[in-house]
This record gives sequence, C-alpha cells and structure tokens, in this order.
Amino acid sequence: MIFGGLGHHTLRARLPAYPLAVQRGCATHGHLRRRSRGQWGPVTLLDSTPTTRPVLPPLRIGRHEVTTPVVLAPMAGITNPGFRRLCREQGAGFYVCEMITSRGLVEKNPLTFRMIAFDPDEQPRSMQLYGVDPAAMGQAVRMIRERDLADHVDMNFGCPVPKVTRRGGGAALPYKRRLFERLVRAAVENAGDLPVTVKMRIGIDDEHHTFLEAGRIAADAGVAAVALHARTAAQRYSGQADWSAIARLRDHLPAELPVLGNGDIFSADDALRMVGETACDGVVVGRGCLGRPWLFGDLEAAFAGRPLPAPPNLGQVATTLRRHAVLLCEHMGDHKGIRDMRKHIAWYLKGFAVGGDLRRALGMVESIDQLDELLAQLDLDQEFPSDAEGPRGRQGSPGKVVLPEHWLDDADDPSVPFGAELEHSGG
Repeated sequence: MIFGGLGHHTLRARLPAYPLAVQRGCATHGHLRRRSRGQWGPVTLLDSTPTTRPVLPPLRIGRHEVTTPVVLAPMAGITNPGFRRLCREQGAGFYVCEMITSRGLVEKNPLTFRMIAFDPDEQPRSMQLYGVDPAAMGQAVRMIRERDLADHVDMNFGCPVPKVTRRGGGAALPYKRRLFERLVRAAVENAGDLPVTVKMRIGIDDEHHTFLEAGRIAADAGVAAVALHARTAAQRYSGQADWSAIARLRDHLPAELPVLGNGDIFSADDALRMVGETACDGVVVGRGCLGRPWLFGDLEAAFAGRPLPAPPNLGQVATTLRRHAVLLCEHMGDHKGIRDMRKHIAWYLKGFAVGGDLRRALGMVESIDQLDELLAQLDLDQEFPSDAEGPRGRQGSPGKVVLPEHWLDDADDPSVPFGAELEHSGG
C-alpha cells in the first residue's frame, strides 16, 4: 500500500514500533555444530533444526567481555555515536568509534575530541588510534588512560588509502617490523590495564605479506587481540577476501590470544562460514552493516545458536532509517545530522522498489519532517528483496600502493618516516 503524502504523525502510526530486533519474528535457518578442534573448533552447516547451543563463547578482550563475538569496524564518517547506538540496540558486541590520529589527540585538536564522544551508557568505550611515531602513540594512549577517555584502544594498521600509506601509516607500516614493534610496545606499555588490540591486513601486496610476522610481534608485545582484514592494501576493498589467511594467523598465534576475522561479512551466514573455515574467535564487521544495522541482531542470534529473525519489510527498514536520522540529529544538530543521513539512505533502500524521483528527493532531504513525508510515500509492505544482500559501500579496484620513497629497501629500519606526523587530520 502506498501512503501518498501522509504527514509524519500518520507515518509514525503506520511504521512498526522500534526496536527492529524485537519487532522481527523468527524464521528457521541453518545452524552449526562444532567439531574436532576442542570445544570451539571449526563448524559445519547442519539442517534447520533449532538449537540453543552457542557457536562461540563470549569474546573477551582484556578485562572486557561481550556475549556476542562481534566487533564493529571503525569507518570514517560512519561509526559516530548515533550509528553506534543504533547498532548496539540491535545486539551485543564491541562498537569502535571512528579512527583518530594519535597526534590529533596529543595536540588536543577540537575536532578529534568531538569524534571520540561516547554515550553515557556505552560500554566498553572502544577507540581506534592511527599513528606512525611511537612517542606520539605512547603519549596518546597514556592520555586515554589518565583521562579515562576509553576502555579499549585498537591500533590501525589496516587503512589502505593513499594519504595514509604514502606517509608509511596504516597497512604500509607492518612491513617496517622494528618500527611496528616500537609502536605496539609504546601503546601497550602506556595503557596500564586498558587492553590494546591491533587491526591489520595481509600485507602491502602479494609480494609483501606481513601478517604472520606482525601478528607474532603484536602477541609478544602483549596485545589483547589481533584482527585481520583478509585483503592486501593493494586490493583495497575489491575482489574477495582470502579467509585462509585468517586460518593461518589463528594457527600461528597462541591459542589464548583472540584472533578476529574481517572481510566480506555481509550476513550472519557469512560470519558462521568464516568461523567454520578459519576457527577464528570472532568477526569484525564493516561495510556489511551499512544500511543494515539489524545485522548485529542476526549475528547475536546466529552465534547464540538461535534461529535468525525474519528479514525486515520496507516498513521496518523505514522505522530503522528514521531512528538513525534522529540519532544523528541528536549528536550533530538538526542541520548536520540530516545532511549526514543522506549517504545512508541509498544503502537502506537498496533493492526496494522506490522510484527514481523519490530516491532523488530522499537523497536531498533537509529535515526530519520532510523525511517523514517522503517515507510515507513508500510501499511499506514490500518484503525484503533478495538483491539487497551482498556487498555494499565502497569497493573500488585494486591498484599500486603509494609508499614513502625507498620504503621497501630495509624492513628492519626502525626510524619514523620524515613528515609522517607533522600534520594531523583531526580524525
């Protein structure tokens, strides 16, 4: 049924009550059974017979434990307090804020401090740091501990974008194994009882894999977990993630150190397959939750061994979309919040029959009231479309990684690249 130009009061009466995790019914789904490798070894798909046996135990990172072994990957311009709250309302996990620079934190950059805002009830508060200079990294982590800015620090060694790698940061840095070790140790030694984790990629490209050695260095330095995005920096977000690298890393590191897998998790089935193929201790979700925050509810059910909720219809999606917009406006203010919401709308509506004019109008929405008027024009009874599944967000194409001059000449050079931290990004 199309509701024409109904006002926002009528729309709210038509939309399902929030939260989505509660409003969705249950549908039978494939379940998993653990096999040989101890209590939590690899898994195999079974039939749809309901079970309540957990697929994985709770995820413990340092002194923090969550029942669902899932981490929200930091995404620039995405994982702000509003989006994190929306995801937390769906299911348990570690929800990490947008990446910030260690230099920006040390210099008390105002934008940096706005980016590390957390809700009063957000626990644990997870922050990701980017840095290239061990001294700045140590100062930043010490500041986080002394000022109680977060409960968990993740270090970014996975970013593949040129503005980061050309300075030796992100996915380029683990190649310099001595510098990598200095950075990780600087963080761990200044963290006190705050757990420090590391997120990295397979390597720079197919000729320069670094993940096994970097994982061992990080483990020896005392990190609380290691996460691997199973692509090289050269792949960026293209192609298919090589989950076998996650399995190799899990076999390479001490059993008591959690290894988390990242890459191509767009559904609960993907997460269960990754665990089954790699024996990893949990999963990291990035692009798969864009426009689909209910994925965390699916993951909570799947890892608990419960049937998955039924996919949402368009009315339920519209309810969640509107909730997202309200949370962004609360965090950013009405003007910035609704404009930031625009980029999310296409992800939410992917695969649904909406119409070009209405899609364009939604992409230019200026207020919550206007959003209500436009959402009221949708056929809210539409079922979730099958072609809405799969990849979303940026994918791009593979390419040569931009590196500092002579970066590959000496992997044992521990020096900080010239100019690497002369500026901060404010994020």
